[in-house]
This record gives sequence, C-alpha cells and structure tokens, in this order.
Amino acid sequence: MSKQSAIIVPEGCETVLLHACCAPCSSAIVEWLIAHNVTPVIYYYNPNIYPFEEYEKRKNESKRHAESLGIQWIDDDYAHEIWLHSVRGLENEPERGKRCEECFYHRLFATARKAQEMDIPFFATTLASSRWKNLEQINAAGLKAEEMVNRYPADSVVHEPVHFWAQNWRKDGLQERRNQIIKEYDFYNQTYCGCEFSMRGAVREDVCPASL
Repeated sequence: MSKQSAIIVPEGCETVLLHACCAPCSSAIVEWLIAHNVTPVIYYYNPNIYPFEEYEKRKNESKRHAESLGIQWIDDDYAHEIWLHSVRGLENEPERGKRCEECFYHRLFATARKAQEMDIPFFATTLASSRWKNLEQINAAGLKAEEMVNRYPADSVVHEPVHFWAQNWRKDGLQERRNQIIKEYDFYNQTYCGCEFSMRGAVREDVCPASL
C-alpha cells in the first residue's frame, strides 16, 4: 500500500497563485506542484525586505528560478513605506509576535487580491515552508485575506471566490528536497527574515536562512 500524501490538492485546483518569499522556500513546493499537475504562478510581493539591495538579491533569485522552469513570475511593487505603515506601533514586537502576524496578512491580502484580479481561484504561500515561522499565524492571515477580498472586491466585476490553500509545506520530504535544490542552484543564502526589525541580533539559528 502506498503512503498517503500529507499534502492534499484542493478539489478543482489546477492553477495556484503562489506567494514566494524567496527562491529557496519556493523551490521544492514548485517542483511538487508541477509533479502533481498544478500550475504555479509565482507572485513576488515582499515589501518587508530591507534594505533595497537585499530585496533585489532575493527577487532576482526568485526570478532566476522561475525562468529556469519556464513558469510565470509576477513582480509587484517594493512598497516598503506602505508596509512600514501597516506595522506601525509593532516595531518592538519579538519575532513570531504581532508584527509578524500583520506582515503575513499584508502580503497575503495582496496575494489574494492579485488572484482575484487574475481569476485564479486558489492562492498559497511559501512562508508555510519554514520551520522558523508560526504556521498558525500564516494560516490565520491567509484565511483572513480570503475573507476580506471575497467580501470587498476591488472592482465591480463579478469574480469567482478565491480560496487560501492552507498547507504545511514542510511535509512529504519537501524540506529535504529544498536543501538539495538550494545546492543545485547555488541560491543566495539569506541570514535574517527580511525586515529591519528582524535584523536586530539575528543569527542563522534564530531566523530563516535559506540553507536550513
């Protein structure tokens, strides 16, 4: 008897808008999706990343990975000032605290809105692949984004509902495969989560380095 997969494709999901935080985190997920007949469209929206030079490094690696596979890759604005406004008052929160919750929601709301705009019924995030992130926070942010975008569409056009694919992307050997792909592509190895607040006292063991 074959082992049942811990990753379940939602019924009717043929295409997914995949919010990618970085190339290392998206690599094994994208490979799994393609192998299971789901077309990933990569959406790169990470205005939390600081400084801009760091943002460019991570963005370019994500683009390089997508282009090597011939899949669609979407680059959205580096709206760092807007992101700062969204987390105002939470600057001194610890990692995995309320600032991270707001950051997740900010990025996943944009992802849900883009999925609605493109008439892609499902969206997901590679944030859920990191053991350094709180999966409950990520799922709560994704479900809230789903609810808000469906309740308050951006235009008067009738859209089908968008759905957040809440998934633990650390299962089915994807963590191990990610580490292999990182070496194959020689991906840039980040050493902190992304924002200026996560840089404070950051060391490899405490954040989300690409090699782990």
